[in-house]
Amino acid sequence: MPLDSGIVGISGNPVGAAAAAAAAAGGSASGALAQTPSGSSVVSGKMAAKRSLKLSSLADDMLAASGSGHHQQQEEPFRARLHQLFAQIEREFELLHAENLNLQEKLEAVAGTPRDSTVGERLLPLQDSYEADGAGVNKSFKSKLSAGSKVKASHKIRAQTSRIVSSFKAQSVVSSLVREFVGHKDGVWQVSTKAGQPIIGTASADHSAAIWGIDSGRCLLQYTGHCGSVNSIKFHQNRDLVLTGSGDATAHIWQAAVNWETPARKGHSSEEELDDEEEPYEEKERIDVLRTPICEFSGPGGHTSVVVAADWLPGGDQVITASWDRTAILWDVETREPLQPLCGHDHELTHASAHQSQRLVVTASRDSTFRLWDFRDNIPAVSVFQGHTESVTSTVFTRDDKVVSGSDDRSVKVWELRNMRSALTTIRTDSAVNRLVVSSGGVIAIPHDNRHIRLFDLNGQRIARLPRTSRQGHRRMVSSVAWTEDVSSSSCNLFSCGFDRRVLGWAVCLPPKDN
Repeated sequence: MPLDSGIVGISGNPVGAAAAAAAAAGGSASGALAQTPSGSSVVSGKMAAKRSLKLSSLADDMLAASGSGHHQQQEEPFRARLHQLFAQIEREFELLHAENLNLQEKLEAVAGTPRDSTVGERLLPLQDSYEADGAGVNKSFKSKLSAGSKVKASHKIRAQTSRIVSSFKAQSVVSSLVREFVGHKDGVWQVSTKAGQPIIGTASADHSAAIWGIDSGRCLLQYTGHCGSVNSIKFHQNRDLVLTGSGDATAHIWQAAVNWETPARKGHSSEEELDDEEEPYEEKERIDVLRTPICEFSGPGGHTSVVVAADWLPGGDQVITASWDRTAILWDVETREPLQPLCGHDHELTHASAHQSQRLVVTASRDSTFRLWDFRDNIPAVSVFQGHTESVTSTVFTRDDKVVSGSDDRSVKVWELRNMRSALTTIRTDSAVNRLVVSSGGVIAIPHDNRHIRLFDLNGQRIARLPRTSRQGHRRMVSSVAWTEDVSSSSCNLFSCGFDRRVLGWAVCLPPKDN
Protein backbone atom coordinates (compact mmCIF):
# COMPACT_ATOMS: atom_id res chain seq x y z
CA MET A 1 0.00 0.00 0.00
CA PRO A 2 2.73 2.62 0.82
CA LEU A 3 4.59 1.76 -2.37
CA ASP A 4 1.44 2.07 -4.50
CA SER A 5 0.72 5.44 -2.92
CA GLY A 6 4.20 6.61 -3.83
CA ILE A 7 3.72 5.64 -7.48
CA VAL A 8 0.44 7.48 -7.67
CA GLY A 9 2.00 10.54 -6.11
CA ILE A 10 4.62 10.93 -8.88
CA SER A 11 2.73 9.48 -11.82
CA GLY A 12 2.47 12.92 -13.42
CA ASN A 13 6.26 12.89 -13.95
CA PRO A 14 7.67 10.16 -16.24
CA VAL A 15 11.06 10.55 -14.63
CA GLY A 16 9.57 10.06 -11.18
CA ALA A 17 7.66 6.99 -12.44
CA ALA A 18 10.92 5.50 -13.69
CA ALA A 19 12.47 6.05 -10.26
CA ALA A 20 9.58 4.38 -8.55
CA ALA A 21 9.75 1.44 -10.96
CA ALA A 22 13.47 1.07 -10.29
CA ALA A 23 12.85 1.09 -6.54
CA ALA A 24 10.13 -1.54 -6.97
CA ALA A 25 12.59 -3.70 -8.93
CA GLY A 26 15.12 -3.48 -6.11
CA GLY A 27 17.37 -0.79 -7.63
CA SER A 28 18.29 2.69 -6.46
CA ALA A 29 15.95 5.60 -7.12
CA SER A 30 18.87 8.04 -7.28
CA GLY A 31 20.62 5.81 -9.85
CA ALA A 32 17.55 5.80 -12.06
CA LEU A 33 17.32 9.55 -11.85
CA ALA A 34 20.98 9.91 -12.82
CA GLN A 35 20.33 8.13 -16.13
CA THR A 36 17.66 10.61 -17.25
CA PRO A 37 18.47 13.41 -19.70
CA SER A 38 16.56 16.07 -17.76
CA GLY A 39 19.01 16.24 -14.89
CA SER A 40 18.74 15.37 -11.24
CA SER A 41 18.37 18.94 -10.00
CA VAL A 42 15.15 19.58 -11.92
CA VAL A 43 13.63 16.26 -10.82
CA SER A 44 14.54 16.72 -7.20
CA GLY A 45 12.96 20.19 -7.25
CA LYS A 46 9.72 18.81 -8.65
CA MET A 47 9.66 16.01 -6.12
CA ALA A 48 10.23 18.44 -3.29
CA ALA A 49 7.37 20.63 -4.52
CA LYS A 50 5.00 17.67 -4.69
CA ARG A 51 6.00 16.36 -1.26
CA SER A 52 5.33 19.74 0.29
CA LEU A 53 1.70 19.32 -0.74
CA LYS A 54 1.39 15.86 0.88
CA LEU A 55 2.66 16.25 4.42
CA SER A 56 0.22 13.75 5.85
CA SER A 57 1.18 10.88 3.51
CA LEU A 58 2.80 7.95 5.27
CA ALA A 59 3.98 6.63 1.91
CA ASP A 60 6.34 9.58 1.39
CA ASP A 61 7.65 9.23 4.91
CA MET A 62 8.53 5.57 4.30
CA LEU A 63 10.14 6.24 0.92
CA ALA A 64 12.23 9.01 2.44
CA ALA A 65 13.41 6.72 5.22
CA SER A 66 14.85 4.31 2.62
CA GLY A 67 16.60 7.08 0.59
CA SER A 68 20.00 8.72 0.81
CA GLY A 69 21.28 10.94 3.60
CA HIS A 70 20.58 14.05 1.52
CA HIS A 71 16.93 13.04 1.20
CA GLN A 72 16.73 12.35 4.92
CA GLN A 73 17.87 15.88 5.60
CA GLN A 74 15.22 17.11 3.20
CA GLU A 75 12.55 15.21 5.12
CA GLU A 76 13.38 16.72 8.52
CA PRO A 77 11.02 19.72 8.06
CA PHE A 78 8.24 17.38 7.05
CA ARG A 79 8.82 15.14 10.06
CA ALA A 80 8.62 18.19 12.32
CA ARG A 81 5.38 19.19 10.60
CA LEU A 82 3.94 15.72 11.16
CA HIS A 83 4.80 15.87 14.86
CA GLN A 84 3.14 19.27 15.03
CA LEU A 85 -0.02 17.89 13.41
CA PHE A 86 -0.11 14.92 15.80
CA ALA A 87 0.28 17.25 18.78
CA GLN A 88 -2.59 19.37 17.49
CA ILE A 89 -4.83 16.31 17.18
CA GLU A 90 -3.91 15.26 20.71
CA ARG A 91 -4.83 18.71 22.03
CA GLU A 92 -8.20 18.46 20.28
CA PHE A 93 -8.88 15.16 22.00
CA GLU A 94 -7.95 16.67 25.35
CA LEU A 95 -10.41 19.50 24.75
CA LEU A 96 -13.13 16.98 23.85
CA HIS A 97 -12.39 15.01 27.00
CA ALA A 98 -12.61 18.14 29.15
CA GLU A 99 -15.89 19.10 27.49
CA ASN A 100 -17.30 15.63 28.13
CA LEU A 101 -16.33 15.80 31.79
CA ASN A 102 -18.01 19.18 32.08
CA LEU A 103 -21.21 17.79 30.53
CA GLN A 104 -21.11 14.83 32.89
CA GLU A 105 -20.86 17.09 35.94
CA LYS A 106 -23.85 19.10 34.72
CA LEU A 107 -25.90 15.94 34.23
CA GLU A 108 -25.00 14.72 37.71
CA ALA A 109 -26.20 18.00 39.14
CA VAL A 110 -29.50 17.92 37.20
CA ALA A 111 -30.39 14.20 37.12
CA GLY A 112 -28.37 12.81 40.01
CA THR A 113 -26.45 10.38 37.79
CA PRO A 114 -23.99 8.37 39.93
CA ARG A 115 -20.30 8.62 39.25
CA ASP A 116 -19.97 4.96 38.18
CA SER A 117 -22.90 5.09 35.77
CA THR A 118 -23.00 4.62 32.01
CA VAL A 119 -21.57 8.06 31.28
CA GLY A 120 -18.48 7.52 33.36
CA GLU A 121 -17.82 4.14 31.79
CA ARG A 122 -18.14 5.41 28.23
CA LEU A 123 -15.46 8.06 28.82
CA LEU A 124 -12.80 5.56 29.84
CA PRO A 125 -12.01 4.12 26.39
CA LEU A 126 -11.54 7.61 24.96
CA GLN A 127 -9.22 8.58 27.80
CA ASP A 128 -7.17 5.38 27.63
CA SER A 129 -6.78 5.53 23.86
CA TYR A 130 -5.51 9.06 23.46
CA GLU A 131 -3.83 10.18 26.68
CA ALA A 132 -0.49 8.70 25.69
CA ASP A 133 2.97 10.13 25.25
CA GLY A 134 3.94 11.80 21.98
CA ALA A 135 5.89 8.82 20.67
CA GLY A 136 3.01 6.46 21.35
CA VAL A 137 0.57 8.71 19.55
CA ASN A 138 2.89 9.09 16.58
CA LYS A 139 3.43 5.32 16.36
CA SER A 140 -0.30 4.65 16.50
CA PHE A 141 -1.12 7.16 13.81
CA LYS A 142 1.79 6.16 11.56
CA SER A 143 0.54 2.59 11.52
CA LYS A 144 -2.93 3.65 10.34
CA LEU A 145 -2.63 6.83 8.30
CA SER A 146 -2.77 6.79 4.50
CA ALA A 147 -3.43 9.35 1.78
CA GLY A 148 -6.44 11.40 2.74
CA SER A 149 -6.36 10.09 6.32
CA LYS A 150 -6.78 13.54 7.85
CA VAL A 151 -10.26 13.83 6.38
CA LYS A 152 -11.25 10.30 7.46
CA ALA A 153 -9.89 10.87 10.95
CA SER A 154 -11.82 14.09 11.35
CA HIS A 155 -15.06 12.36 10.35
CA LYS A 156 -14.34 9.52 12.76
CA ILE A 157 -13.65 11.93 15.62
CA ARG A 158 -16.85 13.81 14.84
CA ALA A 159 -18.93 10.61 14.81
CA GLN A 160 -17.38 9.29 18.01
CA THR A 161 -17.92 12.59 19.80
CA SER A 162 -21.53 12.62 18.64
CA ARG A 163 -22.10 9.14 20.08
CA ILE A 164 -20.50 10.09 23.38
CA VAL A 165 -22.45 13.31 23.77
CA SER A 166 -25.73 11.57 22.81
CA SER A 167 -25.21 9.17 25.70
CA PHE A 168 -25.18 12.07 28.17
CA LYS A 169 -28.94 12.59 28.01
CA ALA A 170 -30.46 12.74 31.46
CA GLN A 171 -32.01 9.42 32.38
CA SER A 172 -35.15 9.17 34.46
CA VAL A 173 -34.54 5.46 35.04
CA VAL A 174 -32.93 4.29 38.26
CA SER A 175 -31.67 0.70 38.32
CA SER A 176 -29.79 -1.31 40.91
CA LEU A 177 -28.80 -4.89 41.55
CA VAL A 178 -30.97 -6.30 44.36
CA ARG A 179 -30.47 -10.06 44.50
CA GLU A 180 -28.40 -12.93 43.14
CA PHE A 181 -29.70 -16.46 42.76
CA VAL A 182 -26.83 -18.92 43.23
CA GLY A 183 -26.90 -22.65 42.60
CA HIS A 184 -26.38 -23.58 38.95
CA LYS A 185 -23.11 -25.31 38.09
CA ASP A 186 -22.95 -24.21 34.46
CA GLY A 187 -24.15 -21.39 32.24
CA VAL A 188 -27.81 -20.38 32.43
CA TRP A 189 -29.60 -20.22 29.08
CA GLN A 190 -32.92 -18.67 30.03
CA VAL A 191 -34.79 -17.06 32.90
CA SER A 192 -38.59 -16.86 33.00
CA THR A 193 -41.21 -15.36 35.32
CA LYS A 194 -44.74 -16.39 36.26
CA ALA A 195 -47.49 -13.76 36.31
CA GLY A 196 -49.01 -13.24 39.73
CA GLN A 197 -46.46 -15.30 41.69
CA PRO A 198 -43.12 -14.18 43.16
CA ILE A 199 -41.10 -16.95 41.51
CA ILE A 200 -38.72 -17.28 38.58
CA GLY A 201 -37.55 -20.28 36.58
CA THR A 202 -34.12 -20.90 35.13
CA ALA A 203 -32.82 -23.33 32.50
CA SER A 204 -29.16 -24.28 32.66
CA ALA A 205 -26.49 -26.14 30.73
CA ASP A 206 -25.88 -28.20 33.89
CA HIS A 207 -28.85 -30.39 32.76
CA SER A 208 -31.20 -28.90 35.33
CA ALA A 209 -33.98 -26.35 35.64
CA ALA A 210 -34.85 -24.56 38.86
CA ILE A 211 -37.60 -22.50 40.46
CA TRP A 212 -36.55 -19.71 42.82
CA GLY A 213 -38.34 -17.51 45.33
CA ILE A 214 -37.87 -13.89 44.30
CA ASP A 215 -37.99 -12.44 47.81
CA SER A 216 -35.88 -15.11 49.52
CA GLY A 217 -33.47 -15.89 46.68
CA ARG A 218 -33.80 -19.55 47.67
CA CYS A 219 -34.11 -22.44 45.25
CA LEU A 220 -37.57 -23.89 45.86
CA LEU A 221 -37.48 -26.74 43.34
CA GLN A 222 -34.92 -28.32 41.05
CA TYR A 223 -35.88 -30.38 38.00
CA THR A 224 -33.36 -32.98 36.79
CA GLY A 225 -35.43 -35.01 34.34
CA HIS A 226 -33.49 -34.03 31.21
CA CYS A 227 -30.39 -35.83 29.96
CA GLY A 228 -28.93 -32.78 28.25
CA SER A 229 -28.58 -29.05 28.61
CA VAL A 230 -31.88 -27.37 29.48
CA ASN A 231 -32.17 -24.58 26.93
CA SER A 232 -35.54 -22.98 27.62
CA ILE A 233 -38.17 -22.69 30.34
CA LYS A 234 -41.72 -21.31 30.29
CA PHE A 235 -44.47 -21.24 32.93
CA HIS A 236 -48.07 -22.14 32.15
CA GLN A 237 -50.30 -19.06 32.24
CA ASN A 238 -52.79 -20.40 34.80
CA ARG A 239 -51.60 -23.75 36.17
CA ASP A 240 -48.53 -24.78 38.17
CA LEU A 241 -46.84 -26.35 35.17
CA VAL A 242 -43.51 -25.71 33.50
CA LEU A 243 -42.41 -26.42 29.92
CA THR A 244 -38.72 -27.02 29.23
CA GLY A 245 -36.74 -27.82 26.06
CA SER A 246 -33.44 -29.66 26.14
CA GLY A 247 -30.39 -30.77 24.24
CA ASP A 248 -31.63 -34.34 24.59
CA ALA A 249 -34.07 -33.55 21.71
CA THR A 250 -37.11 -33.60 24.00
CA ALA A 251 -39.47 -31.15 25.68
CA HIS A 252 -40.95 -31.87 29.12
CA ILE A 253 -43.92 -30.61 31.11
CA TRP A 254 -43.47 -30.98 34.86
CA GLN A 255 -45.26 -30.01 38.04
CA ALA A 256 -44.16 -26.66 39.46
CA ALA A 257 -45.85 -26.82 42.88
CA VAL A 258 -43.38 -25.47 45.43
CA ASN A 259 -43.17 -25.70 49.19
CA TRP A 260 -42.89 -22.17 50.56
CA GLU A 261 -42.59 -23.01 54.25
CA THR A 262 -40.12 -25.84 54.78
CA PRO A 263 -37.23 -27.17 52.72
CA ALA A 264 -37.78 -30.42 50.86
CA ARG A 265 -36.55 -33.80 52.12
CA LYS A 266 -35.74 -35.75 48.92
CA GLY A 267 -36.42 -36.07 45.20
CA HIS A 268 -39.80 -37.26 44.00
CA SER A 269 -41.84 -37.62 40.82
CA SER A 270 -44.66 -35.37 39.69
CA GLU A 271 -47.22 -37.96 40.82
CA GLU A 272 -45.71 -38.30 44.31
CA GLU A 273 -46.18 -36.08 47.32
CA LEU A 274 -43.61 -35.23 49.93
CA ASP A 275 -43.73 -37.42 53.00
CA ASP A 276 -43.46 -35.06 55.94
CA GLU A 277 -42.70 -37.90 58.37
CA GLU A 278 -39.69 -39.43 56.65
CA GLU A 279 -36.65 -38.01 58.39
CA PRO A 280 -35.99 -35.35 60.99
CA TYR A 281 -35.38 -31.76 59.92
CA GLU A 282 -31.73 -30.79 59.61
CA GLU A 283 -30.28 -27.34 60.00
CA LYS A 284 -28.77 -27.50 56.53
CA GLU A 285 -31.35 -26.42 53.96
CA ARG A 286 -32.18 -29.00 51.31
CA ILE A 287 -33.53 -28.48 47.82
CA ASP A 288 -36.68 -30.23 46.63
CA VAL A 289 -35.63 -32.28 43.59
CA LEU A 290 -38.05 -33.42 40.87
CA ARG A 291 -36.96 -36.11 38.40
CA THR A 292 -40.08 -37.29 36.51
CA PRO A 293 -42.10 -35.20 34.04
CA ILE A 294 -45.85 -35.25 33.65
CA CYS A 295 -45.42 -35.67 29.90
CA GLU A 296 -42.61 -35.82 27.39
CA PHE A 297 -42.67 -34.72 23.75
CA SER A 298 -40.47 -37.08 21.74
CA GLY A 299 -40.58 -40.22 19.65
CA PRO A 300 -41.87 -40.73 16.10
CA GLY A 301 -42.60 -37.43 14.41
CA GLY A 302 -40.60 -35.59 17.04
CA HIS A 303 -37.31 -33.74 16.88
CA THR A 304 -34.07 -35.38 15.86
CA SER A 305 -31.76 -32.77 17.33
CA VAL A 306 -31.44 -30.22 20.11
CA VAL A 307 -34.63 -28.46 21.23
CA VAL A 308 -33.59 -24.84 21.73
CA ALA A 309 -36.95 -23.30 22.66
CA ALA A 310 -40.50 -24.22 23.66
CA ASP A 311 -43.58 -22.17 24.49
CA TRP A 312 -47.25 -22.54 25.40
CA LEU A 313 -49.98 -21.52 22.98
CA PRO A 314 -52.92 -19.58 24.49
CA GLY A 315 -55.05 -21.90 26.62
CA GLY A 316 -52.19 -24.27 27.33
CA ASP A 317 -53.61 -27.20 25.34
CA GLN A 318 -50.85 -27.00 22.73
CA VAL A 319 -47.14 -26.20 22.77
CA ILE A 320 -44.60 -25.21 20.14
CA THR A 321 -40.99 -26.45 20.08
CA ALA A 322 -38.05 -25.31 17.93
CA SER A 323 -35.00 -27.41 17.14
CA TRP A 324 -31.62 -27.55 15.47
CA ASP A 325 -33.16 -30.04 13.02
CA ARG A 326 -34.48 -26.92 11.18
CA THR A 327 -38.10 -27.54 12.15
CA ALA A 328 -40.62 -26.41 14.71
CA ILE A 329 -43.41 -28.74 15.85
CA LEU A 330 -46.89 -28.02 17.16
CA TRP A 331 -47.81 -30.59 19.85
CA ASP A 332 -51.04 -31.62 21.55
CA VAL A 333 -50.54 -31.63 25.31
CA GLU A 334 -53.23 -34.19 26.11
CA THR A 335 -52.20 -36.82 23.57
CA ARG A 336 -48.49 -35.86 23.53
CA GLU A 337 -48.58 -36.31 19.77
CA PRO A 338 -47.17 -33.95 17.11
CA LEU A 339 -49.95 -32.10 15.31
CA GLN A 340 -47.97 -30.37 12.60
CA PRO A 341 -44.30 -29.90 11.68
CA LEU A 342 -43.35 -26.37 10.67
CA CYS A 343 -40.74 -26.63 7.93
CA GLY A 344 -39.07 -24.11 5.68
CA HIS A 345 -36.07 -22.65 7.52
CA ASP A 346 -32.72 -23.28 5.80
CA HIS A 347 -30.67 -23.55 8.98
CA GLU A 348 -31.04 -24.42 12.64
CA LEU A 349 -33.79 -22.72 14.60
CA THR A 350 -32.75 -20.50 17.48
CA HIS A 351 -36.03 -19.45 19.11
CA ALA A 352 -39.80 -19.79 19.07
CA SER A 353 -42.51 -17.90 20.95
CA ALA A 354 -46.29 -17.70 20.93
CA HIS A 355 -48.67 -14.77 21.11
CA GLN A 356 -50.26 -14.11 24.51
CA SER A 357 -53.87 -14.34 23.35
CA GLN A 358 -53.97 -15.36 19.68
CA ARG A 359 -52.90 -18.54 17.94
CA LEU A 360 -49.80 -16.99 16.39
CA VAL A 361 -46.23 -18.25 16.58
CA VAL A 362 -42.90 -16.77 15.46
CA THR A 363 -39.81 -18.88 14.82
CA ALA A 364 -36.28 -17.55 14.40
CA SER A 365 -33.37 -19.19 12.63
CA ARG A 366 -29.70 -18.95 11.83
CA ASP A 367 -30.71 -18.40 8.20
CA SER A 368 -31.17 -14.69 9.11
CA THR A 369 -34.98 -14.90 8.80
CA PHE A 370 -37.94 -15.33 11.09
CA ARG A 371 -41.35 -16.72 10.22
CA LEU A 372 -44.84 -15.88 11.40
CA TRP A 373 -47.18 -18.88 11.63
CA ASP A 374 -50.94 -18.21 11.82
CA PHE A 375 -53.03 -21.06 13.28
CA ARG A 376 -56.25 -19.08 13.60
CA ASP A 377 -57.70 -20.70 10.47
CA ASN A 378 -58.02 -24.38 9.64
CA ILE A 379 -55.25 -24.03 7.08
CA PRO A 380 -52.19 -22.44 8.72
CA ALA A 381 -50.57 -19.50 6.96
CA VAL A 382 -46.88 -18.60 7.07
CA SER A 383 -45.01 -15.40 6.27
CA VAL A 384 -41.24 -15.05 5.91
CA PHE A 385 -39.38 -11.91 6.98
CA GLN A 386 -35.83 -11.06 5.98
CA GLY A 387 -34.96 -7.98 7.97
CA HIS A 388 -31.62 -9.13 9.42
CA THR A 389 -28.24 -9.95 7.91
CA GLU A 390 -27.13 -12.60 10.43
CA SER A 391 -28.67 -15.21 12.71
CA VAL A 392 -31.95 -14.11 14.33
CA THR A 393 -31.59 -15.01 18.00
CA SER A 394 -35.05 -14.17 19.36
CA THR A 395 -38.49 -12.97 18.32
CA VAL A 396 -41.27 -12.00 20.72
CA PHE A 397 -44.74 -10.50 20.54
CA THR A 398 -45.72 -7.32 22.36
CA ARG A 399 -49.04 -6.50 24.00
CA ASP A 400 -49.99 -4.08 21.22
CA ASP A 401 -49.52 -6.60 18.38
CA LYS A 402 -45.99 -5.86 17.36
CA VAL A 403 -43.08 -8.25 16.90
CA VAL A 404 -39.59 -7.48 18.21
CA SER A 405 -36.64 -9.39 16.74
CA GLY A 406 -33.01 -9.48 17.85
CA SER A 407 -30.02 -10.70 15.89
CA ASP A 408 -26.32 -11.44 15.87
CA ASP A 409 -26.04 -8.53 13.41
CA ARG A 410 -26.19 -6.28 16.52
CA SER A 411 -29.61 -4.91 15.74
CA VAL A 412 -33.12 -5.07 17.19
CA LYS A 413 -36.11 -4.42 14.95
CA VAL A 414 -39.73 -3.61 15.80
CA TRP A 415 -42.37 -4.79 13.34
CA GLU A 416 -46.07 -4.02 12.99
CA LEU A 417 -48.03 -7.29 13.00
CA ARG A 418 -50.57 -6.03 10.45
CA ASN A 419 -47.94 -4.77 8.02
CA MET A 420 -44.58 -6.48 8.35
CA ARG A 421 -43.09 -5.54 5.00
CA SER A 422 -40.52 -3.30 6.67
CA ALA A 423 -39.50 -2.65 10.25
CA LEU A 424 -41.05 0.28 12.10
CA THR A 425 -37.92 0.83 14.17
CA THR A 426 -34.34 -0.38 13.98
CA ILE A 427 -32.12 -0.21 17.07
CA ARG A 428 -28.39 -0.41 16.36
CA THR A 429 -26.18 -1.72 19.16
CA ASP A 430 -22.51 -2.57 19.60
CA SER A 431 -22.83 -6.29 20.35
CA ALA A 432 -24.79 -9.39 19.34
CA VAL A 433 -28.29 -9.60 20.83
CA ASN A 434 -29.51 -12.65 22.75
CA ARG A 435 -33.00 -13.54 24.11
CA LEU A 436 -34.69 -10.21 24.65
CA VAL A 437 -38.02 -9.45 26.35
CA VAL A 438 -40.65 -6.70 26.18
CA SER A 439 -42.51 -5.50 29.27
CA SER A 440 -46.26 -4.85 29.36
CA GLY A 441 -45.42 -1.13 29.22
CA GLY A 442 -43.42 -1.53 26.00
CA VAL A 443 -39.85 -1.45 27.36
CA ILE A 444 -37.43 -3.73 25.52
CA ALA A 445 -34.71 -5.30 27.68
CA ILE A 446 -31.80 -6.37 25.45
CA PRO A 447 -29.11 -8.81 26.71
CA HIS A 448 -25.79 -8.67 24.87
CA ASP A 449 -22.75 -10.82 24.27
CA ASN A 450 -20.59 -8.03 25.71
CA ARG A 451 -22.19 -8.47 29.19
CA HIS A 452 -24.38 -5.37 28.97
CA ILE A 453 -28.15 -5.05 29.34
CA ARG A 454 -29.80 -2.09 27.63
CA LEU A 455 -33.34 -0.77 27.80
CA PHE A 456 -35.14 0.81 24.83
CA ASP A 457 -38.71 1.78 24.10
CA LEU A 458 -40.61 0.54 21.05
CA ASN A 459 -39.79 3.76 19.20
CA GLY A 460 -36.08 2.99 19.42
CA GLN A 461 -35.32 5.58 22.09
CA ARG A 462 -32.67 4.45 24.52
CA ILE A 463 -33.92 4.49 28.11
CA ALA A 464 -31.02 3.17 30.16
CA ARG A 465 -28.18 0.72 30.51
CA LEU A 466 -28.00 -1.40 33.63
CA PRO A 467 -24.83 -0.84 35.65
CA ARG A 468 -21.96 -3.25 35.17
CA THR A 469 -18.91 -2.96 37.39
CA SER A 470 -16.53 -5.40 39.07
CA ARG A 471 -19.14 -5.91 41.80
CA GLN A 472 -22.34 -5.62 39.76
CA GLY A 473 -23.57 -7.17 36.57
CA HIS A 474 -22.51 -10.20 34.58
CA ARG A 475 -18.95 -11.32 33.95
CA ARG A 476 -19.75 -13.22 30.75
CA MET A 477 -22.39 -12.94 28.02
CA VAL A 478 -25.96 -12.26 29.13
CA SER A 479 -28.09 -14.96 27.53
CA SER A 480 -31.63 -13.98 28.59
CA VAL A 481 -33.74 -11.43 30.48
CA ALA A 482 -37.30 -11.46 31.83
CA TRP A 483 -39.67 -8.85 33.26
CA THR A 484 -41.96 -9.76 36.12
CA GLU A 485 -45.52 -8.41 36.12
CA ASP A 486 -48.07 -7.75 38.87
CA VAL A 487 -45.89 -8.74 41.82
CA SER A 488 -46.02 -5.69 44.05
CA SER A 489 -44.42 -7.41 47.03
CA SER A 490 -41.10 -7.92 45.28
CA SER A 491 -38.37 -5.34 44.92
CA CYS A 492 -37.09 -7.00 41.72
CA ASN A 493 -38.86 -6.50 38.42
CA LEU A 494 -36.17 -7.52 35.90
CA PHE A 495 -34.11 -10.68 35.89
CA SER A 496 -31.08 -11.66 33.84
CA CYS A 497 -28.94 -14.76 33.44
CA GLY A 498 -25.70 -15.55 31.69
CA PHE A 499 -22.87 -17.93 31.17
CA ASP A 500 -21.14 -16.79 34.34
CA ARG A 501 -23.70 -19.10 36.09
CA ARG A 502 -25.31 -16.07 37.68
CA VAL A 503 -28.98 -15.16 37.84
CA LEU A 504 -29.49 -11.56 38.91
CA GLY A 505 -32.54 -9.65 40.10
CA TRP A 506 -32.71 -5.92 39.30
CA ALA A 507 -34.91 -3.14 40.59
CA VAL A 508 -35.64 -0.88 37.63
CA CYS A 509 -37.70 2.25 38.19
CA LEU A 510 -39.19 2.96 34.77
CA PRO A 511 -40.52 6.35 33.67
CA PRO A 512 -44.32 6.71 33.59
CA LYS A 513 -45.86 5.46 30.38
CA ASP A 514 -46.89 8.16 27.94
CA ASN A 515 -50.59 8.30 27.21
